[in-house]
Amino acid sequence: MSSLTIGILTVSDRSFRGEREDLGGPALKSVIERVGWRIAEQAVVPDEIGKIQENILNWIDERKIDLVLTTGGTGVAPRDITPEATRGLIEKELPGLMEWVRFQSAKKTPWAVLSRALAGVRKKSLIVNLPGNPEGAVECLEFILDLIPHALAVLKEQDHAHS
Repeated sequence: MSSLTIGILTVSDRSFRGEREDLGGPALKSVIERVGWRIAEQAVVPDEIGKIQENILNWIDERKIDLVLTTGGTGVAPRDITPEATRGLIEKELPGLMEWVRFQSAKKTPWAVLSRALAGVRKKSLIVNLPGNPEGAVECLEFILDLIPHALAVLKEQDHAHS
């Protein structure tokens, strides 16, 4: 599935206000480009449920993007609300995907178990929450990179052999 379309949504109050450079989005973009998928949308929004949902809804419902990756807002800080915004949009949660990510991440840092990130399905698209830290976001994406094409093929009812 080399023709996947991807949206990368950075969730950060400070990056949205221009007080801090968005490093998570560009880091994820480099991984996506390396594997040959196409970045269809990239945006930065504040930690506000409505703004997060507005972008995801547009990207999936209108633009028909295959995979939306969020970066940021998955921890325990008071403004971290990305999982809540995502949960309000998905039709099926994929808990095993993020359990796998947390399991693999915890081998490197115990702080990984504090992640509240989730993944799920909306229509025929996937939404995956990733950490805001660029290194953590890339690492977590790489843990599931090989699973994404298969999950999307099954979701879109295409023939896709297990690798």
